[in-house]
Amino acid sequence: MLDYPNLAALAAVHRRGSFDLAAAQLGLTPSAVSQRIKALEDRIGALLILRGQPCRATEMGLRLIQHHDEVMLLEAALPLPDPRPTTVRIAVNADSLATWVIPALAATEGLLFDIVIDDQDVSQEWLRRGEVAAAITSHPGPLQGCDTHPLGHLRYLATASPGFIARWLPEGPDRISMARAPALTFSDNDRLQTDWLAQNIGGGLAFPTHRIASSQGFVDAALAGLGWGMNPLPLVADLIAEGRLVALLPGAHLDVPLHWQLARRTAPALSGLTRTLIRTAARQLLPP
Repeated sequence: MLDYPNLAALAAVHRRGSFDLAAAQLGLTPSAVSQRIKALEDRIGALLILRGQPCRATEMGLRLIQHHDEVMLLEAALPLPDPRPTTVRIAVNADSLATWVIPALAATEGLLFDIVIDDQDVSQEWLRRGEVAAAITSHPGPLQGCDTHPLGHLRYLATASPGFIARWLPEGPDRISMARAPALTFSDNDRLQTDWLAQNIGGGLAFPTHRIASSQGFVDAALAGLGWGMNPLPLVADLIAEGRLVALLPGAHLDVPLHWQLARRTAPALSGLTRTLIRTAARQLLPP
């Protein structure tokens, strides 16, 4: 039998990145956390944590963390008296979190959420590695051992302030002007600006860019004239109607498909969350 408090310590060290932060989360001393990890490593006969800055689980460690998470979710589905909220770790793209996901999470009872924020193009990798129980992703799958539910499309528009347009794109967007006009990029995984350019201006275009890992920061930067960027329509529709933001090419939108993927073994325990996400997405997103 595996010792589940020891598994909880393993998960905490990996996810918080240090023994001190794991200890604070678990209400233990760092020494006690270290003893639990050592006991688990002795029991398994393998190294489970790579000590460093940050600490990270080995491949065997990740498998044990995934097992721990699945057992906790399965227990949460049992009709136990006085049940405690169970933490579920999910990967969500920042724009979904900023536009439609929070109300769905708030409508789901009995769960605490540990949210990993990453681009929809790579969030599936978190699920593939077993580091999250579910993910909102742009990839429909199939992913082995997982169920996939289409949610709909999140529409993006390339937007900038009127002052930015007047300065950088007075004749409209073309290859020369877009190679000079500063853009906004969320992270190295963010391809929305590149995809929009390829779709409307042409592929292979290098462009200068600011990096801002914040959905609201994207909007604020566009309003301030810092750069142009792909903003989700629900965040900027009112600003466009007010004339504070302008679409670079009216009607040239980019629709990103979103899917809810979750491990099949724990799907029954997350059925309530799945229903709520699908219902909320149907109201907020374009039809799949």
